[in-house]
Amino acid sequence: MKVLVTGVKGQLGYDVVRHLDALGIENRGVDIDDFDLTDEAAVRAYIGEYRPTCIVHCAAYTAVDKAESEPEKCFAVNVTGTRNIALAAKDVDAEVLYVSTDYVFDGFSRETPWEADDPKDPQNVYGKTKYEGELEVQKLLDQYYIVRICWVFGKNGNNFVKTMLRLAQSHDEISVVCDQHGAPTYTYDVASLLCDVIASHKYGVYQAPNEGDITWYDFAVEIFRQTGKDTKVIPVSTEEYAKMNPQAAPRPKNSRLSKKSLDEAGFSRLPDYKDALARYLKEL
Repeated sequence: MKVLVTGVKGQLGYDVVRHLDALGIENRGVDIDDFDLTDEAAVRAYIGEYRPTCIVHCAAYTAVDKAESEPEKCFAVNVTGTRNIALAAKDVDAEVLYVSTDYVFDGFSRETPWEADDPKDPQNVYGKTKYEGELEVQKLLDQYYIVRICWVFGKNGNNFVKTMLRLAQSHDEISVVCDQHGAPTYTYDVASLLCDVIASHKYGVYQAPNEGDITWYDFAVEIFRQTGKDTKVIPVSTEEYAKMNPQAAPRPKNSRLSKKSLDEAGFSRLPDYKDALARYLKEL
């Protein structure tokens, strides 16, 4: 196996390379300095020279609110860029693992977990482009994996945990949304799963956050509990939060993802989010 990992400077790409290195699997992590995803010729030339047997495509435009005012840029990276990766993979007969998101669903029309094959109806630019990226992979390739995650936190980059810890240094009280449900995804844990998935050759669509069914409010409370901080967390509705902190992109109230496809393929679920958070805080 010879693996190319895009987005190595991001949270997930960084951890995927860490796991591949630990497993002794030949790999190379790349980012914008190596080639521009939106340049088809550059992508195909780089991948044609390296000739990986699998590409783990973690790179993406992930600025959810900014995407609303930069739809063309978001589309170029998440759709055109993914198409270019798929075309290059086809050139060298490589598999592709595409990392996607809960935002491909509408996030409002149900309260039970979204199944992998449920109808897609993304409600913001970021979600729409990630779903179109999924479609490009499915259209161009037979050998692919799609893995959806949500509420990502990892060592290499900004995330909710780091934001809460930073705010706690200057705020005695923090208002956090209490009516958006989901589960966090620790990049170290899901990176390990991604390595298992590409080693299995069990193609398909998977959903893999850590175990748990919580709100952002619950997550904040747990962060401060584990770090021993006495910062007060005030639960507010999505609507109340939007008045205090206007957001350009609508956020899903239901980000719960069913892991049925993981179970059916024989993959282990990720650990409980509290366990993941404890290990992450030690790493920080």
